[in-house]
Amino acid sequence: MRTRDFSRAPARAQAGAMFFGATRYRGPLAILRLFPAWRRMVRDMRRMSGYRWHRVYWEFPFTLGTVAFFTDREALMRFARSRHHRKLMVWLTDGDRNATAGFIRLFTAEPDGYSNGLWRAESTELGHIETFTPLGSETVGPAVRR
Repeated sequence: MRTRDFSRAPARAQAGAMFFGATRYRGPLAILRLFPAWRRMVRDMRRMSGYRWHRVYWEFPFTLGTVAFFTDREALMRFARSRHHRKLMVWLTDGDRNATAGFIRLFTAEPDGYSNGLWRAESTELGHIETFTPLGSETVGPAVRR
């Protein structure tokens, strides 16, 4: 069901900003050298006001990525300025000894979304929307056919 109230949804669904990025490391030794600094950075991130959730993903052969959610863009940017994050970024970008590629994308959540069941603030019933969300060329979306 459409909603603007995510108060009963998990913390990551309440986030207003998302970080999505990845780094391709030089090799397994670089990833091993990364681990102690990465643990300190994650510990700090989890303690920060505005942190909601994160996950790390792996792509063969040496790429590690992160998806992280924060209450808003300001909280995300405060984390980017944190001591351990800055140190890690300096280490990553110090020539190509440790990493050979990377990217960062930042996303902001729209106020509207969808929730259902126990995560729905308005009620706990499961249901479906009657019409699809309109596309840019539409004023009203077409009916959802079951």
